[in-house]
This record gives sequence, structure tokens and C-alpha cells, in this order.
Amino acid sequence: MASVTIENIDETLVQRLEARAAAHGRSIEAEAKDILSAALSGDTPDRAPDNLYDAIRAIVEPIGGIELKLAPRQPVRDPPTFDL
Repeated sequence: MASVTIENIDETLVQRLEARAAAHGRSIEAEAKDILSAALSGDTPDRAPDNLYDAIRAIVEPIGGIELKLAPRQPVRDPPTFDL
């Protein structure tokens, strides 16, 4: 089995990995292996959309969309006058 060394890891990342490993009741190495395995297996869910439009579309598109009622249009008001 191969061995991998990763140098210069940010301390906050190490702390997050330690916390995640502790929460799952396993060693840091086992947690790192699980993260790598999940990331490279292709079974992970797609990345979350970067904006609200794409997030809504990802939810609505699979069900065929949604028809929304448009509010009735009102007559346009006259622009304000600034006469003194």
C-alpha cells in the first residue's frame, strides 16, 4: 500500500480534520482515508450551486418547472414634477 505525505497544511485545516475524526470515532489517518475515498469514488453529491438562480433551478428543473401567476399590470404613473 502506498504512503502519502502532505506538507504545509494550514493549522485550522488540521484542527478541523481532528475534530471530524473525533466526531466519527476514528484516527486522523482513517478520517483522511475516508475523505479521499469519498471524494474520488464519484458517489459524492454534486457541488452546491454558486448562486441563488442555479440553486433554485437545480431543485425545480427535475420536477418540470413551476408556473407562476403574474400580477396584473397597473397603469404607469406620471413622473414626479420638481417645480417650485
